[in-house]
Amino acid sequence: MGVYDELKARGLVAQVTNEEQVKDLLNNGKTHFYIGFDPTADSLHVGHFVQVMVMAHMQKAGHTPIALFGGGTGMIGDPSGKSDMRKMLTCEDIDHNISCFQKQMSRLVDFSDGKAIMVNNADWLTDLNYINFIREIGVHFTVAKMLSAECYKQRMERGGLTFFELNYMLMQSYDFFVLNQKYGCQLELGGDDQWSNIIGGVELIRKIAAKNSEKTGEPIPKTAESFGMTFTLLTTSEGKKMGKTENGAVWLDPEKTSPYEFYQYWRNVADADVIRCLKILTFLPLSEIDELAKLEGSQLNKAKEILAFEVTKLIHGGEEAVKAQQGAKALFGGNADTNNMPSTQLNDDDMTDGAMGILDLLIKTGLAASKSEARRLVTQGGISIDDEKVTDANAQIAVQAFEKGYVIIKRGKKVFHKAMM
Repeated sequence: MGVYDELKARGLVAQVTNEEQVKDLLNNGKTHFYIGFDPTADSLHVGHFVQVMVMAHMQKAGHTPIALFGGGTGMIGDPSGKSDMRKMLTCEDIDHNISCFQKQMSRLVDFSDGKAIMVNNADWLTDLNYINFIREIGVHFTVAKMLSAECYKQRMERGGLTFFELNYMLMQSYDFFVLNQKYGCQLELGGDDQWSNIIGGVELIRKIAAKNSEKTGEPIPKTAESFGMTFTLLTTSEGKKMGKTENGAVWLDPEKTSPYEFYQYWRNVADADVIRCLKILTFLPLSEIDELAKLEGSQLNKAKEILAFEVTKLIHGGEEAVKAQQGAKALFGGNADTNNMPSTQLNDDDMTDGAMGILDLLIKTGLAASKSEARRLVTQGGISIDDEKVTDANAQIAVQAFEKGYVIIKRGKKVFHKAMM
């Protein structure tokens, strides 16, 4: 099975500019392709994971990935899917975030010996002459067509689109043009919310090549034949974006989302989502996944355990995946192995008269974002301390409860946290 057919069978392909040509290029040829990552945080998250998996599949098939980090575009911010303008980052923020991305990405993509390439669009965007850029690049874009793009329409409807953000499509399109010229890159990939921006780059390359051919009388080069492909966003069967918890995003950085929490997130996906996640987020053979798809009811827990282990292994390594799996099995078997459980260190300053209020404890451990949320969790019976349900919002957890050095807080049925003294 060719890599295009593999991606399609795994449910990854959403839209393609010219399916037959892209299929032939990916299944029978070799090309450079790129995916852009705007460094808006100091860690990749689960949403980026899909993009990195696509890069890994393509690299295994012999294609050369270009990971483009948006040191330039990141200073503007992509309006796609946003109701407000993104926060503007400093150059120092962006450089730090890029270094974090590179480290995480290297777990799945081999950047040694030119097998993959890292570039930063700040190298060609920050010193652009604006007048020349508008004359040479901006002339190929019409405002009417840009405003018809879904990403811009949403911003117009929700809060107004700034001229600052309107430049984003031009810059992303210019990125594709630069990579096409420098590396012969013929394919841009991205999430399905990037379709309009990707189309902009494909058309820009075509228009500039046609204009140059008309000027020189030379034929249009083969590399000017460029394409775009988007892959499906990571959503549940109900269409909601995955990768969010009550405590925020699911990050690939173990300091932000521990391997145990990461494992638990995938172990707890809905029955309707587990097979799709196995196809998109693991390298398990499709034949093996098809067998798991035959499981029903409680048997699906086996598929969820495999999903959680495989995904955690890819991001955090085999050793951490084993620890997370053993910790989870011990907890749910009533034999708590707390070594790999998310934990919070308390100190004497957290105690008042030898005790700490349950609401303060939940906020301190990050199990609730506010006192009102903590109160709701407690009064609705969602909190237990060392297997004892706490329903009084005024309850005090005495220092004596920490006699063994910690207490185990359980929120709901599946979230465990160790508070240590």
